[in-house]
Amino acid sequence: MIKPLALVFYENLLPGSRLANRLADLGYRSQVVPVATAMVAAARREKPIVIIADLALRNGDFCGIIRELKADPDTIHVPVLGYADPKNEKLVDAAVAAGANLVAAEAGILDQLPQLLDHVLAVD
Repeated sequence: MIKPLALVFYENLLPGSRLANRLADLGYRSQVVPVATAMVAAARREKPIVIIADLALRNGDFCGIIRELKADPDTIHVPVLGYADPKNEKLVDAAVAAGANLVAAEAGILDQLPQLLDHVLAVD
């Protein structure tokens, strides 16, 4: 049986690299998308079950990428789990407004990943 695929984007090595390891521990395959602007094309091509992304880009706007994902008929259904510093309320609010299914605190993403995945992958 093929393990479900999670596309992952991060700029900061920690917790990003740990996130891929944690996903493997939970039975997921993960593919790191090294450039945020390549996420939509990667999601179309790879057909992931979830996208997990560090929302705080140094040079760019991941919220714009979320809007693209949610506007594309091929990727609209893919849940987006973002993480950021909760003190950055503007970024958190912008990600939710763009269509992120859930935004988690960066500090808790690794410890709470199983519950967060259950939440974003729940079928209404």
